[in-house]
Amino acid sequence: MKHLAPLFFALALILVACGDDENEYKIGGGGTTTPVNPDPRQDNGPEIAKYSLEFPALKGGKSEVIVHEAIINSTTQKKAVNYSLEWDHDKKATRWVCYKMYNAINASVWNRKNWGSDPWAYDPLVPSNEQQATYSELSKTKPVLANSDYYQRGHILASADRLSSKEANEQTFYMTNIYPMVPNFNEAIWANMESRVRSWAGQADTLFVCKGGTIDKDSDILDRTIGNHIVPKYFYMALLSKSGSKLKAMAFFIQHQDNTSWSALKNYAVNIAELQNKTGVDFFCNLPDDIENEIENVNKTQLLKDWNLN
Repeated sequence: MKHLAPLFFALALILVACGDDENEYKIGGGGTTTPVNPDPRQDNGPEIAKYSLEFPALKGGKSEVIVHEAIINSTTQKKAVNYSLEWDHDKKATRWVCYKMYNAINASVWNRKNWGSDPWAYDPLVPSNEQQATYSELSKTKPVLANSDYYQRGHILASADRLSSKEANEQTFYMTNIYPMVPNFNEAIWANMESRVRSWAGQADTLFVCKGGTIDKDSDILDRTIGNHIVPKYFYMALLSKSGSKLKAMAFFIQHQDNTSWSALKNYAVNIAELQNKTGVDFFCNLPDDIENEIENVNKTQLLKDWNLN
């Protein structure tokens, strides 16, 4: 299929006012709430999962979609969806976390130093006995990786991505938003990817993000904590950027290692189709099929150019 770089589409049905902060304040946000590409896989989830573009296809079964709402503007006290996640009650693990980044929610109002100590907490919408322990489980687990002595609490939705209010930031410390990560991964390449995503968010009207770790296949699980929680072998970030009528998508896919040095970000960049093959997750399924197929299959050369990763 011919590729337009970057892609331009008339997306009025699904992207009306998607970058408009006032509309983003609406619970669910993103303009219309009418699904343009109804997908039966979304039927057992919350209504927002049927239309909001950050959502991938839902797993179903023993998995549940959790939606966290928060004040996103400390001045107006207006609320919106902060982020959503899919929790697998059998595996006792988060499959993915998805969210939007746009002007109001990207604001830096809350200073994390105000916490004194980080407010790690159990997610109030998930049974606490299914979650990782807040203060001991990861630090007391000896990783299988040779250069690491313990696991850190690695954010999926970065704490630095939610500084628009105290409440929005506090929710990023829920244990359902945490994966076990070795320090040489969490503090290095993962942090580098997070920083680049924030930079891209500042250049877009709206950046739709879905991040996660591999939890479904035994071959994609690196380790288990002392509490028998999954340590993913691979992590990923799926990104859909909307600026005006322009859409583009890409992903990072990376193995969980404790390297002392990492290569350039472009070496971990893949298109969405490749990420779907690696993870088994169908990303951005609420887009019309023709648009979804187009943006998911961009070749690597064009992808690096579109996202300035050359």
